Amino acid sequence: MNEKLKSALIKRIRRLSSPMEPKPTGLAERLVPLPQLRAILFDVYGTLFISGTGDISIARATSNEQALTKSLQFSGFSGDLHNAGRRGTTYLLHSIQHTHEIRRQAGCQTPEVDIRQEWRNALTQLQQENMLQGNITTEAIMKVSVDYECRVNPIWTMPNVAETLRWLNEQPCILGIISNAQFYTKLLFPAFLHASYTESGFQPKVCAWSYEYLEAKPSVRLFHSVVTSLHDQYGIVPEETLYVGNDMLNDLYPASQLGLKTALFAGDQRSLRLREDDERCQHLAPDVIVTDLAHLSSVYTP
Repeated sequence: MNEKLKSALIKRIRRLSSPMEPKPTGLAERLVPLPQLRAILFDVYGTLFISGTGDISIARATSNEQALTKSLQFSGFSGDLHNAGRRGTTYLLHSIQHTHEIRRQAGCQTPEVDIRQEWRNALTQLQQENMLQGNITTEAIMKVSVDYECRVNPIWTMPNVAETLRWLNEQPCILGIISNAQFYTKLLFPAFLHASYTESGFQPKVCAWSYEYLEAKPSVRLFHSVVTSLHDQYGIVPEETLYVGNDMLNDLYPASQLGLKTALFAGDQRSLRLREDDERCQHLAPDVIVTDLAHLSSVYTP
């Protein structure tokens, strides 16, 4: 992605975003010092950022016809945009489901997509049915992706996220990310924190984004790749690593399978997922429960 396009997409995210406050969960914090931590890994949606849907939108099959009509118009397309918006959301979801099925047949239990390819499929179908006019370029696809995501899944920073990251960057601690994500997830950092995710202190070699693996959490594969990098790059073992996430199944279950310490982030009712009906989580207990990211300072003990 060239810098001009990146700047335009970041500007669009800011333009379509407005402040949100987290909704209290009523869950009590459980804060205990975790000694000898050398790395902290984070989820993104529902942990570092408030998510209007509680997760990245495609994880919930979110669709909105009016939003797509506006996104197509913003991205330079013309034609019968009303019907394109109406049909396009269905085509997008069908494309995602088709890709998921292919990946499952290939042996992937938790398939992920690169949303840019799914949008290309949906837009091409709209064009073939004479509802859409315009060039389906990579730039246009990215614009549609970002504009639509912002409309169906509003995002804002969790309270104290910038302050917490600044504090952690002053500690002898390696920061990473393991997230169900798309290409635009990385743009949230400059859009809201005015610094890239790497400038915010996250080390690229210990970050795993689901769209790059075509596999989503709760797959252990994403976690395993980061655990391996932590060991190979820094000599850090799972027992010295804390994973912070809002979903007992997607976040804490795979982290615990690999021996990481876990923090359940219970800061927003929209995104807190206790998964009490899932047998994988029935006997799973986080090491700590945090309702404010700033309280990680009470947990982190180098």
